Amino acid sequence: MSGHKLLKLWSSGRSRWRLHEGISRCGKACYSSCIPKVCIVGSGPAGFYTAQHIIKARQDVDVDIYERLPVPFGLVRFGVAPDHPEVKNVINTFTQTAKHSRCSFYGNVNVGKDVSVDELQQAYHAVVLSYGAEGNRSMGVPGEDLAGVYSAKDFVGWYNGLPNCRELSPDLSCETAVILGQGNVALDVARILLSPIDSLKKTDITQPALEALAESQVCRVLIVGRRGPMQIACTIKELREMVNLPGTRPEMVATDFEGVAEALKDVPRPRKRLTELMLKTALEKPGEKEQERRNKASRVWGFRFFRSPIEVLADPSQNKIAGIRLAVNKLEGSGEGVQAVLTGEEEDVPCGLVVSSIGYKSLSIDPSVPFDSHKAIVPNIMGRVQQAAGLYCSGWLKTGPTGVIATTMNNSFDTARSLMEDMDSGMLDLSAAKPGSQSISVLLEKRGVKPVTFSDWEKIDNVEMTRGEASGKPREKLLNVEEMLQVART
Repeated sequence: MSGHKLLKLWSSGRSRWRLHEGISRCGKACYSSCIPKVCIVGSGPAGFYTAQHIIKARQDVDVDIYERLPVPFGLVRFGVAPDHPEVKNVINTFTQTAKHSRCSFYGNVNVGKDVSVDELQQAYHAVVLSYGAEGNRSMGVPGEDLAGVYSAKDFVGWYNGLPNCRELSPDLSCETAVILGQGNVALDVARILLSPIDSLKKTDITQPALEALAESQVCRVLIVGRRGPMQIACTIKELREMVNLPGTRPEMVATDFEGVAEALKDVPRPRKRLTELMLKTALEKPGEKEQERRNKASRVWGFRFFRSPIEVLADPSQNKIAGIRLAVNKLEGSGEGVQAVLTGEEEDVPCGLVVSSIGYKSLSIDPSVPFDSHKAIVPNIMGRVQQAAGLYCSGWLKTGPTGVIATTMNNSFDTARSLMEDMDSGMLDLSAAKPGSQSISVLLEKRGVKPVTFSDWEKIDNVEMTRGEASGKPREKLLNVEEMLQVART
């Protein structure tokens, strides 16, 4: 068998032993204790892309992925809009990684609570933190705690089936909704609020959200940003979807676009195309067919630029929202350094729903891990956590919540490369045997924690798809952890 790898997988806990060409680094027979063991915390895009790159680049590394929920895929499952199924196709790639002989998935394990990062570091040669951004950036204005004000993260979590958002039950009995922020998530929320219910019925949106949206009275959505059209954060795909959304028409303020056409000659092509589409939508007289479509529209959406929230206004009972007070801004500076500056003017917008889409933020899960609370990231250089040998980070925890899935892929590949460079250079000590999941499994068992394996997740997956099939949907998601665990353990 020389020249070949002997591989045996034990079904219990997916323990492994291997003989790599019969020789270890020290020239003796080598069992699994000599194999480098890497632990990844978080099973969203950052976690899976980090695992994928390590497994493809090295033939001698075991990777274990730990996830707080019983289900994998993070924001691909809970963040990507239900009407964007093509974006969720990355799940197929992640599934291949999870089923690789050198990769194991352990769901229902809350790192920082069920097991500490220090305990993971004792069990593994390297630990990669890839758990994303679970927190919300606060608006920091009076009234933001009133009923009717939601973070985009929670609102998206509600219609996408995130277990801790299932009780959100937003009041959609108002006519006007205001979304603060103009990135892709803001446009996702606007689109879901205004989409024809028949088109949503064919998606994996949750049944409670579908029922609430079917009864929704929201017919006008304003998407508010503190700067101007040239600084808008969404991409052209999302804008085009809004422009073409059936049953809706755009409602813009022409003066917001003064001087924009003249400034276009100096901007990069993607920004130019995006701005041209906005200008066309806002200012150009539509063709006959488009005019006819707009005339029939019962719902309205529009951008409002140069506006910042200063107060959420309460109704007379002081219990729920009646509107939002916006400061009027002007821009100072140029290029990337342009700043929104207050003019002293204010305006009140009556509304019954406010969704704050001004960004997600990462949280610290373990006091032993360095954390920059101002930037809401783990301080790192190329994914290497500073002052913490053997500890790495990838995804939004590394960079802050920016970019699309492809951005996260590249930043995760970079972290994986840093880790492998450290293995090759000796900066990461591989001489000592590490037990990996064997010792962590023992710890978790003592603490009454029963992990969910990837084959357990596939049971959940099958149940969801079967339930969805019955109502013409790709899947009907299980909405609480207890039900997920019940299915996983049958």
